[in-house]
Amino acid sequence: MIGPSVRSLQPSLKRAYALPILRLGPASYRRTFYSSGVADDSNDEAPKAQSPLAPLDTFARRHIGPSPSSTAEMLKQLHSPPSSLDAFVAEVLPADILAARDLRIKGPSDQSQAGYTESQLLARLRRMAQQNVVLRSYIGCGYAGTRTPEVIKRNVLEGPGWYTSYTPYQPEISQGRLECLLNFQTMVSDLTALPISNASVLDEATAAAEAMTLALNALPMARQKRPGKVFIVSHLVHPQTIAVLHSRAEGFGVRILVIDVMAAGEAQVQQAGDDLIGVLVQYPDTEGGVENFRPLADVIHRNGATLSVATDLLALTVLTPPGEFGADIAFGTAQRFGVPLGYGGPHAAFFACSEKHKRRIPGRLVGVSKDRLGNRALRLALQTREQHIRREKATSNICTAQALLANMSALYAIYHGPKGLAAMAGKVMAEARLLEEAIQRLGFRTGSAGKGEDGRVLFDTVVVEVGSEQAQAMVDWAVENKGINLRRVNPGRVGITVDETVEEDDLKDVISVFQAFSKTKTNVSLPDLATDLNVDAIGATSFIPVAVRRTSPYLSHPVFNSYHSETELLRYMHHLQSRDLSLTHSMIPLGSCTMKLNATTEMVPISWPEFASIHPFAPVDQAKGYATLIRELEADLAEITGFAAVSLQPNSGAQGEFAGLRIIRKYHETMPGEKRDICLIPVSAHGTNPASAAMAGMRVVTVNCESRTGNLDMADLTSKCEKHRDRLAAIMVTYPSTFGIFEPGIKQACAMVHAHGGQVYMDGANMNAQIGLCTPGDIGADVCHLNLHKTFCIPHGGGGPGVGPVGAKSHLAPFLPGHPCIATGGAQAIAPVSGAPWGSAGILPISWAYIKMMGGRGLTHATKITLLNANYMLARLSPHYPILYTNAAGRCAHEFILDVRRFRDSAGLEAIDIAKRLQDYGFHAPTMSWPVANTLMVEPTECESKAEIDRYCDALIAIRHEIREVEEGRQPRGTNVLKMAPHPVADIARPDWDRPYDRERAVFPLPWLRQKKFWPSVARLDDAYGDMNLFCTCGPVDTVDGLTGAAAPDPAGV
Repeated sequence: MIGPSVRSLQPSLKRAYALPILRLGPASYRRTFYSSGVADDSNDEAPKAQSPLAPLDTFARRHIGPSPSSTAEMLKQLHSPPSSLDAFVAEVLPADILAARDLRIKGPSDQSQAGYTESQLLARLRRMAQQNVVLRSYIGCGYAGTRTPEVIKRNVLEGPGWYTSYTPYQPEISQGRLECLLNFQTMVSDLTALPISNASVLDEATAAAEAMTLALNALPMARQKRPGKVFIVSHLVHPQTIAVLHSRAEGFGVRILVIDVMAAGEAQVQQAGDDLIGVLVQYPDTEGGVENFRPLADVIHRNGATLSVATDLLALTVLTPPGEFGADIAFGTAQRFGVPLGYGGPHAAFFACSEKHKRRIPGRLVGVSKDRLGNRALRLALQTREQHIRREKATSNICTAQALLANMSALYAIYHGPKGLAAMAGKVMAEARLLEEAIQRLGFRTGSAGKGEDGRVLFDTVVVEVGSEQAQAMVDWAVENKGINLRRVNPGRVGITVDETVEEDDLKDVISVFQAFSKTKTNVSLPDLATDLNVDAIGATSFIPVAVRRTSPYLSHPVFNSYHSETELLRYMHHLQSRDLSLTHSMIPLGSCTMKLNATTEMVPISWPEFASIHPFAPVDQAKGYATLIRELEADLAEITGFAAVSLQPNSGAQGEFAGLRIIRKYHETMPGEKRDICLIPVSAHGTNPASAAMAGMRVVTVNCESRTGNLDMADLTSKCEKHRDRLAAIMVTYPSTFGIFEPGIKQACAMVHAHGGQVYMDGANMNAQIGLCTPGDIGADVCHLNLHKTFCIPHGGGGPGVGPVGAKSHLAPFLPGHPCIATGGAQAIAPVSGAPWGSAGILPISWAYIKMMGGRGLTHATKITLLNANYMLARLSPHYPILYTNAAGRCAHEFILDVRRFRDSAGLEAIDIAKRLQDYGFHAPTMSWPVANTLMVEPTECESKAEIDRYCDALIAIRHEIREVEEGRQPRGTNVLKMAPHPVADIARPDWDRPYDRERAVFPLPWLRQKKFWPSVARLDDAYGDMNLFCTCGPVDTVDGLTGAAAPDPAGV
């Protein structure tokens, strides 16, 4: 809260000009966030080296785009130019939310709030990395060692052409990664033998939750509404998956019944009757067993329910695929296909289903369509924007994927091909059988469930009975004496999972662990064992029983059989990359998406083995460097948001929303005699908000916004709070709002909800406009999720990964999510929302590095420049396009909405036509048709220079002139340069040019394009054709009238 006292600025932070005095009531006082002028140290063109010992490689000036001279010029270009940068900030933010203190981020020196330099940061990260101990981990449990081909690591994981692109909503400039994701879908479809596969989901555990949700939605409505709904889960499903299922099931009123499905599954299915949603099994299971589930599948289907199978892609090269034994859904992690362990993530999960469920599959799907010229072209299916259309009725709250990791896994499969993968599976299986035999000869039992006819292991995991209370001692001995992590299954059993990295010496070391604890003193020779068992990598699969042995072909498409040399794969990857526009080409000013710089120094550590090669369930004393980084990142995010505690577990923004709402629900459940389940959500909300609320078991009540201002309708909010005062659980608000303004009544709204017994959930999608200037906690929020892939520089990766941490006030902190395998979360922790304890820990160094290099001062200055860049664009474009919403001073926040709806009547043109024409200018469009239909929302971020912003503005202004030609009748409505955009080479190279404009104008509308031109690789896609004729991995989807924002206020209609 802002207090009445005056807090003097540190002398080193004072500037030559006077700070404005803000009148906030009876008392007047100075705000005390970092003051900065246009020539702030944070974005000086050269560092002010007042001492010859001062470092020269400061970071903030590299991150922030506009130079001091540009900043000064931009301020002058604003409507009613402010006297200073800080005076401008005071015109953008309501006075009562301005920060009461400077943002304090611990840097290299306690005496300075300057951030780390780039070299200082890398040195600090090296010291942290040295605290992580990288051992050989054979823990398994859904995570396996892998060798990422260097050609993929260097050119994709570390390639900005891949990791700085956005979700391919503009397909004409995204054909490369769309093709690669289609390869991923084909790979999954082939290996699972199911016809429909999506383009990846977050992780295996959340994929299981999505499978349960799909199974529920597939039931007749009468069965969906039954109070005793049950989802049966095998006790041999990975423990973290079972825990995440509990988290999701509670909101849907579903009971999770964990049983031995082979012993009691058929009886339990019949007993459940119409209460049964479905059954989940693991194949191979968490202990390595492989069972024949055909009989169980038949019983489940006779009961009208769904069989879901969690599986392993490498195993499916040798085992009968789920689609061939009756599975309706198959999912799992593609991590072992070339993606580093990363202490838990990010990894691409896969999700495939039968034809009858194609309309319900969650996430994104890539389909084959055609472009305007009739050529083959790829696109995303309409389902990818489902949350924005169906809101709380959406089948899932997923609005992202793990595209970068899915692309890596697809390329891994392409590099190895079906023969290479089969050889890898054979080697893994042979090594597991040798290991099992050696351990048995040492006198240990390895169990009999799910084994072959010879009683031996059928894939990669061996579980050993080591004696009562001996497991921990053996696991500890393996670490201390051999540098190996084994899995403690329970006090008397130890597990070992073999992977592609295991060589003969590794097997010998594992065997030596058991020799140390064996009462049978015998020498074990691996070559002799191989001879005795008649096993080799080629013939290992012959031991698989016919009932579970794969006989069907897979990965027969030429793409998986053509690029096995590094030369060929390298050329193929660069061919794909060349078809995609990314931040390496130009700015991507997507509103609410915050496409900012992903600095190389931030990205460097993610591929260091000390961060990339640690198993998520390794003993915590092997990850002390990670522990330090996580602790500091949590503390810095708590400082930035004004909260007491932060959890980094949610691995997407939507998962952060879900976690925050689950925390609120759990808090209310501790209040005796209360049942609060109403969630208020403004009509302007992101579509995932109502979807997440429904998943958390809340009932959604919509709150109106004022038509003229876009602000919350306080009268409607008051009415809804009063009406639901006894059931009000929460309100979900985005701040600044999705309309791009700092609503002046936000604190009043928070107080009103609190007064009626509710909690305030703040969607942190727009946090880039708050840092250092205000905090959610001070504004009145109780819980808030952040998007590290937006505000804190984790790259979007062409559609993922993301991280969605959730912060909470002290009364909610005890409910932060826990984990069954590694202790984390609060004292009253909700069940986990992600499979790994810290979610996508492998990319957390990116955000940690960004915050540390910027420092409190740099972060605050960056926020001011974010606001300035948006308002500068607004000032340049407002003479040409109507601006939908601004505050009373005529300012926007970090983004603004161009209202192009009137062009439908005046010229027959819509937002999509402007978006496609921008591609001819070498730019990605702003966010289209959200939060208001047929508008464009622009967010430039602080990273773009004035020169780049001017190029974008010049393009939009030129397009406005093109629109005017249509309005004035100088160009036809049907075949003008906008309607026919974009113009790829294949279009302009046609001999029969019959357009009312020439080719030069089509592709070089501004002079600078002759020197710097990105060419769309296909012409405009035929969306209707694509929806009706999707590739076999995608099904047709229903068309829905009134896209996102149809219910949003329309000032033009007032």
